[in-house]
Amino acid sequence: MAQQPKDANLTRQQLIDLLNDDLSREYQAIIAYVVYSQVLKGAQYMKIAEELELHAAEELAHALLISKQIDYLGGMPTVTAKPVKVSEKAEDMLRFDLDNENETIRNYRERVRQCEALGEYALAENIRKIIVQEQEHQTDLATALGVDVPDVTKPEQRA
Repeated sequence: MAQQPKDANLTRQQLIDLLNDDLSREYQAIIAYVVYSQVLKGAQYMKIAEELELHAAEELAHALLISKQIDYLGGMPTVTAKPVKVSEKAEDMLRFDLDNENETIRNYRERVRQCEALGEYALAENIRKIIVQEQEHQTDLATALGVDVPDVTKPEQRA
């Protein structure tokens, strides 16, 4: 995982590196949602399986947007996905997805602050749009698991 530098000392290259880490996580989400949506079994998981197919398409759109922003900043988008966990248990897979969404939301909220510290306000706005969808994914997964939506950041950290 890329080290999280202080916002004020962040360089353009560090932002590119952090965005590439985010891109690897988007690839991971695409793969996980494609696989999980097809292997979840049982009537109680049919609705969430359909929703995961939609999530896969949204994560692809996020990956394209982040790739475009990395290119804009002068970097080369990564081609490596983070590892995808699998399980024979549907609940485990949904929990893996929820954990990944929680981490993604935390990282993107940090990225917004980092972009703004560098004066990259348009990029910060694009990431805010991604956060909206990631929070919807988080809500869908928490609902399917019958748990409260996790509060992943402190109020002063919210973007």
